[in-house]
Amino acid sequence: MASTSVIRILPASPQRVWDLIGGFDSLPDWLPHIPESTALEGGRVRRPTNPDGDVIVERLVDFNETEHRYTYAILEAPFPVTGYLSTLRVHPVPGREHVAEVQWSGRFTPDGVEESEAVDLFTGIYRDGLDALYTTLTG
Repeated sequence: MASTSVIRILPASPQRVWDLIGGFDSLPDWLPHIPESTALEGGRVRRPTNPDGDVIVERLVDFNETEHRYTYAILEAPFPVTGYLSTLRVHPVPGREHVAEVQWSGRFTPDGVEESEAVDLFTGIYRDGLDALYTTLTG
């Protein structure tokens, strides 16, 4: 099993960041490469679509409002991995109430590609996503 994680410090309070990203179906609010997402099964499943029309189906497997984190699994996607599980979490930065640390991490089994290729793919997705979050918060 492979894994990757990206951390970004953001110039906003942890609560402000969580208010933006903490809704499981909130991806279109901060992630430009996901312009549309449909909530299913009472919000436990999301079906985001990218600009090319590719559909991903993800299931929420753990949600903790107090700790500002959620974990989800990919059920269907055009990615070369299986067993994908990812966590998005927001941490306070001690002594800095208007700064948050956001961590997006995942683990998965590469399927038909080298481990490094799968790790690079998701590292890039997480990095680009957190860069987009920064832009949304500061733009």
